[in-house]
Amino acid sequence: MKCGAKCFTVEAEINGKMQSIPVTARTSIQARKALSLEYGNEIKIIAVKADPVT
Repeated sequence: MKCGAKCFTVEAEINGKMQSIPVTARTSIQARKALSLEYGNEIKIIAVKADPVT
């Protein structure tokens, strides 16, 4: 895990199914990039939300 990383919850549609995927990244943009690299054209990102610190 990189310094300054947070946990984000990404709501996305993958192959027609809605999923909530936890991602560890520094920013919401990097969270989007990580999933886009992993899933390619199969993913449609709906929302990215930062998880509250507990």
